[in-house]
Amino acid sequence: MTELEKRQLHEQGYLIARGVMDAEWLQELRAETERILAEEGENAGAEFRREQGSDRLANLVDKGGTFRRLVSHPLLLEAAETVLGPDWKLSSLNYRAALPGDASLQPLHCDMGLVRDQRGYAVFNSIWMLDDFTADNGPTRFVPMTHVSGKIPSEVLADPNAPHPDERVVLGAAGDVILMNSHLWHGGTANRTANPRRSLHGFFVRGDLPQQQYQRRLLRPETQAGLSPLLRRVLALDDPRNDELSATGSGRSGFLK
Repeated sequence: MTELEKRQLHEQGYLIARGVMDAEWLQELRAETERILAEEGENAGAEFRREQGSDRLANLVDKGGTFRRLVSHPLLLEAAETVLGPDWKLSSLNYRAALPGDASLQPLHCDMGLVRDQRGYAVFNSIWMLDDFTADNGPTRFVPMTHVSGKIPSEVLADPNAPHPDERVVLGAAGDVILMNSHLWHGGTANRTANPRRSLHGFFVRGDLPQQQYQRRLLRPETQAGLSPLLRRVLALDDPRNDELSATGSGRSGFLK
C-alpha cells in the first residue's frame, strides 16, 4: 500500500483496490463457491448464519486452498494492520450473493456493533467482488468518515434501513476489493437485476476480541496440519487468548453484506 492509500483508509474509512484478482483466480473462486453451494444445499452457511434474499457460505478457510490464498494475501494483511495495528486475526471468511428480487436495504451498521475504544479500532472488513458491483445489483452503501463518529447507526438514526443523505455506493469491477474500517456505517442494497451479485468477505478483528468463527474449532485437523506458519498466524491458531475468548461466546455477527 502507498502512503496515500493508507491515509485514505485512515481518513475516509475505505479504499477500493482495483484488479487484485486476475481472471484465472477469479474464475477459480467462482467455481469453488458454486461447487460448495451445490454440495451443501440447504445447509449452506450454517456455520455462520442464513439470510433471506441471499446465498451464504461460511468457514471457507477449511474448504479449499484458493480461499487460504485469499486470507493470506499481502495487501489484505497490510490493510488489516493499517486499521487494527499489529494485534489482529482473521475472524471469518464468508461468501454472500445478493439474490435478485429482494428489494430491501440492509440497515446501516458497524460490524459487531462496535465503536472505537481506548485501544483503538477493533474491526476491519474486506469485500472481494466476484461480479461487477453496479448501481442496480446490490452494491454496498456506506457513509464516509463515520468510522470516527463513536456512534453506531441504531443509536442516532430514526431508521437505519432508510437511505442516508450522505451515503455512497461502492461500484467496481469483478476482481476489485473493498478494504474497509468496518466501524464505518455501511450496509447492502437491493439487487434489481436478474442475476446474483457475488462476493467474499474476509473479516478481521483485534486480537483481544473473539473470532466470529472460532477457527481452531472449525478447521479440520488435516487442514490445520497443512497450514503454513503465516496462515497459522492469520488464523491465530496458537494464540492462547482464543480459548477463553471463545468460551465467552462467538463474535457478534453484524451483517457482513
